[in-house]
Amino acid sequence: MVLSSDIAPRIWLIAGPTASGKSAYALDLAQRTGAEIVNADSMQIYAGLRVLTAGPSPEETARAPHHLFEVVDAAVGWSVGRWLEAATKVLAEIEQRGNPAIIVGGTGLYFRALTHGLADVPPVPETQREISGLLYAARGEEDFRAILKPLDPEAEARIEVGDRQRLVRAHAVAIATGKSLTSWQTDTKPAIAPGDWKGVVLDPPRADLYARCDARLAVMVEHGALDEVAAMEARGLDPSLPALKAVGYREFAAHVRGETTLDQALDAARQETRRYAKRQLTWFRNQTPDWEKVSVP
Repeated sequence: MVLSSDIAPRIWLIAGPTASGKSAYALDLAQRTGAEIVNADSMQIYAGLRVLTAGPSPEETARAPHHLFEVVDAAVGWSVGRWLEAATKVLAEIEQRGNPAIIVGGTGLYFRALTHGLADVPPVPETQREISGLLYAARGEEDFRAILKPLDPEAEARIEVGDRQRLVRAHAVAIATGKSLTSWQTDTKPAIAPGDWKGVVLDPPRADLYARCDARLAVMVEHGALDEVAAMEARGLDPSLPALKAVGYREFAAHVRGETTLDQALDAARQETRRYAKRQLTWFRNQTPDWEKVSVP
């Protein structure tokens, strides 16, 4: 492991796409520095899907303290704000013990909330959200962006093509509050001070990353991912719950229900995992340009 800084920060932020080697990288760093590891993966907070979400094994958690892994029942949905509240509390406790912290995961919005803060946007009436959504549906993305641009030019430029949810939200907030979403976000304070942390993004070559994604799915099946999915399906949970949006869950659930063969489920899961990894790569390259880039062999 080679890092450019000789000064150890109080908090390490280790980010990157799925299957890039973040967990192993963080664990190695924790063992060398005495740090405690904090989860920043929106799926690994849920209990019951450790294998499918590539959460740390019991052997790994025995090698360094781990926090916010498998702490939420799948029937409960956590927001970014709920995670930030929990993570901030854990970080304060780690600091009191005199230890450094390593925050590791692939959820970009968690890292942004830590380093930029989370906007305290007033509730937007359901009626306005519906109106904004209907406007998007009627006009299409290109025209909708033209409508949003004078209301919130920064959001229009920042939000990726095809991200209907965030475009509609930015419009609804601007109309309902009379203030752009960007302005609300600018008024926030980061949860961790700029001088307290160092960010590292694991950025492997895309071909290598895709190969790792494919290989890991097969290993997940061998180690019980299908059993995890079957247990979740047996609970009859609402499919809109965040935990059931874990990459690979929908594809493996279809196999568990007898709708596809295992080979078909694996092929579909591989495609979805690659698409997810690509989105993560794009997000981190755009949103964390100043973080150190590391490629793990």
